[in-house]
Amino acid sequence: MGHYRVTVDTGGTFSDFVYINEDTDEVSVAKIPSTPDDPSRAILNGVQLLIDQGVRAEDIRYFCHGTTVGTNALLEGKGVRTGLLVTEGFRGIYEVAEQSRPHGAAIFDIFYDRPAQLVSASATAEAHERVAFDGEILKALDETALRLSVRELIADGIQSIAVCLLFSFLMPDHERRIREIIAEEDPSISVSLSSDIVPQIREYYRLSTTVINAYLQPILARYIANLDARLLEVGIKTPQKYIMQSNGGMATFGATAKKAVATVLSGPAGGITASVQACRMTGFQNLITFDMGGTSCDVALIKDGEPSVSTRGKVEGRDVALPMIDINTVSAGGGTLARVDRFGALDVGPQSAGAMPGPACYGRGGTQPTITDCNLALGYLSEGNFLGGKMRLDRAASEKALQDNIAGPLKSDIHHAADGIVRIINVKMQEAIKAISTMRGHDLRDFMLLAFGGAGPLHACAIADELGMAGVVVPLFPGVYSAMGLIMSDVKHDYIQSRLGNLDKISASQVESVFAELERQARHDLDEEGFRRDQTVLERSLDMRYAGQGYEMSIVCPAKLDDTGLKGLRAAFDEQHKKTFGHHAAGEPIEIVSYRLRAIGQVPPVKMQKFSPSGLKIADAVRERRSAFFNGKMIETPVYQRDRLDVGHEFQGPAIIDQLDCTTIIPPGQKVRVDSYKNMIVTKGALS
Repeated sequence: MGHYRVTVDTGGTFSDFVYINEDTDEVSVAKIPSTPDDPSRAILNGVQLLIDQGVRAEDIRYFCHGTTVGTNALLEGKGVRTGLLVTEGFRGIYEVAEQSRPHGAAIFDIFYDRPAQLVSASATAEAHERVAFDGEILKALDETALRLSVRELIADGIQSIAVCLLFSFLMPDHERRIREIIAEEDPSISVSLSSDIVPQIREYYRLSTTVINAYLQPILARYIANLDARLLEVGIKTPQKYIMQSNGGMATFGATAKKAVATVLSGPAGGITASVQACRMTGFQNLITFDMGGTSCDVALIKDGEPSVSTRGKVEGRDVALPMIDINTVSAGGGTLARVDRFGALDVGPQSAGAMPGPACYGRGGTQPTITDCNLALGYLSEGNFLGGKMRLDRAASEKALQDNIAGPLKSDIHHAADGIVRIINVKMQEAIKAISTMRGHDLRDFMLLAFGGAGPLHACAIADELGMAGVVVPLFPGVYSAMGLIMSDVKHDYIQSRLGNLDKISASQVESVFAELERQARHDLDEEGFRRDQTVLERSLDMRYAGQGYEMSIVCPAKLDDTGLKGLRAAFDEQHKKTFGHHAAGEPIEIVSYRLRAIGQVPPVKMQKFSPSGLKIADAVRERRSAFFNGKMIETPVYQRDRLDVGHEFQGPAIIDQLDCTTIIPPGQKVRVDSYKNMIVTKGALS
């Protein structure tokens, strides 16, 4: 049967699986209902599907998982009881945060409400110690007082403690001693040190990131241990078991269990990785990724074949100071609920029906109309061919939910009510796209929309047309595309060390000495994970700024730096500053703020299959015709079966394309071409 790679992306409604035979490059996919109470049950179900086909468990040599366990715990406020230890006199850092409200649009939002703190003031204790700005110990750690504080936290039911002391990124000894003392008092307490999680300047962002890690770590560690044990029970013993991280790379089960905060964008990151590969396959270097699932929609921008990556971001208003792919998420998915509010206005989202009860058409007790119910009532989805016929949808239930909750109160017919709901959710997703593109100076006419996720291709063509985009790309397996990206990922670890220094006064050898320590740590970690030296890549960069600035820019640093290269960094920073902000200050001194190292353990790549025309005619792909809603009326529309579409096929909208993992809608006035990778390329206009 060959050796297999298995990846799974756990969503709110379905868990998506991709299986690749490493010997033949054959790809197969599956979608299995998620089990929110224990996501590992759905994962085992998906693995068992492959084993039931005759594949031996020991032949599964690679497993990667995009998880929402940590993300959901953070969004739903279901982390563990967390305590916080800070330097004496600085217990207000977490509460003050970015003053009254963060920068950006929130400044003008009169309804802005700060997210609840993950650690209460009563669960915050002070460590009697002090380290100066240069790492010098001004006051030694008072261990006697510390033990009393730790005992009070434990007595209060604290399960995890975040430790964030002043300037610990320069002198971590006090934090490390605190970890030892906590272990002596109660070894079951989870401990997160800021000097381990994110050793860089700016106390609040370092503290916020460490608190989130402490809040999530016990939950994710238990989940990973349980999943690992279950995989071992069915015979999957490979050491190549990974979890996707927010930076677009993977980490081993063990590394992830220690750094839970790095997984808060685990699921969406897989789709971006696959999208970078799509740039190479299609030749389109500028893409907006559009991942619409059951509960949310994630969009990201890829410019010149590279995704936008930030060194700091927010998740539900909470600051995370770790490298992560720049993804904008809105509450818009197939399960998003619609209702008529008390003023008689149609309102859509952000509430979702989730996996249970789900949309009304799923027959699990849902009575409120969702986006999926609307798409079924409009004729876009098939009652009998959903998930390749493995799940039947109840159109009558969808129409009843729409009639009772929307069409009746608004005195409208069902089709126009459903169309109105879809238009509203499309506008919300358009705003998410604009936030990462036009609002940052990008021209959407230069971008294709890459549609994936279980619901993305249903809405993408209408959205791209209204935004004036160049077109839409629908990959071969859009419904499991994030899981597909997990197969294309490498292991990635990010290291940082903040150390201020004037560029004119620092020597190349001093810069090299800081990087040497980071590289030693990186080599050790990759060696422990089984990567040979010829399988590793180290990428260096420096966070730099003009002296006195309150923000930095990352500049790529050569692998070996000499005095000539040091001068080149000055020119590179000036050039990048001018490109980004429209000006530079060539005469101003420049500071190095932080040293960054990305260590990459390269996983053997998977070759994506390229197809040749098989001779099928376009008429062979038409499975049926059904009535669907376009331009204000129901129109008899051809329904194509995706796996019958051949390389070179072209056809005109309106059209519906069904496949196992999703459905694609082509409105009138748009045309489709199937390329050699069986991507569907959708553009405006008539067939030539």
